[in-house]
Amino acid sequence: MGGKRVVTAIALIPFLYLLVRYLPPLFFFLFVVIVVFIGQYEYYRFYYREFNKYTILGFFLGFLTLLTFDKDFNFLVARDAVLSMVVLISLIGFLFLKANPKDTLPGVSVILFGVFYISWTLGHLIPLRNQLNGENLIFFILIATWGVDTGAYYFGKLFGRHKLSPVISPGKTVEGAIGGVISCIGFAFLARWLFLRELTINNTILIGLIFGVISQLGDLTESMLKRSAGVKDSGSLLPAHGGMLDRIDSIIFTIPVFYYYIRYFVPEITFLPV
Repeated sequence: MGGKRVVTAIALIPFLYLLVRYLPPLFFFLFVVIVVFIGQYEYYRFYYREFNKYTILGFFLGFLTLLTFDKDFNFLVARDAVLSMVVLISLIGFLFLKANPKDTLPGVSVILFGVFYISWTLGHLIPLRNQLNGENLIFFILIATWGVDTGAYYFGKLFGRHKLSPVISPGKTVEGAIGGVISCIGFAFLARWLFLRELTINNTILIGLIFGVISQLGDLTESMLKRSAGVKDSGSLLPAHGGMLDRIDSIIFTIPVFYYYIRYFVPEITFLPV
């Protein structure tokens, strides 16, 4: 299992580096759209076992949300209005799609949560990439977040004795969680050395600590959703990683946190108005 994880990661690294470093921003935007759509599809399958018209409604609202993050499209929908529009359209959509009234409350809740849990959070990748130093910011956050997953997995395998959350995720241990935080700090310094030397040592340590905790909370949150739906993996897209959601569950939490941390605490690094 560990070998397959490493092989899958190694296969993806050159593609991501090429995409972020050399291809035009439009390609990155489209990549985010694809990742969001796959993530939403996997999430909606927790509730709707088959692809249907309500899933399409969620896709539309997710795409509308992503448009508000891109500087070339956000003139179409002001970001401060997207929440109202998404809520209204979701309700109107269920009205015109003639859903069973008994399914409306849970159905609308599932659709809206899918939009904000996946599309809204990952949408922050788009303005982050569009900064002057955006490519390096993306590389930094990916390396630091993957450091958590790597450290937690291998520390847990080697030293895991005490269960972290046996009901939600029986395989996770306290030792693995601690190792994930330590590993994240180390990988944050590696990412700083490679891509973001403007970041101070204190900020690097703090980001490593924050990411080390919230990344694992993101992982546990997705496990909780899967437990609720009665599924083991969100899909089988990536060998040894499960589905798309299984791979991005940590990044879903770290992306918006990193975006706002940089924006409000160290904007001198690169931040432009969006």
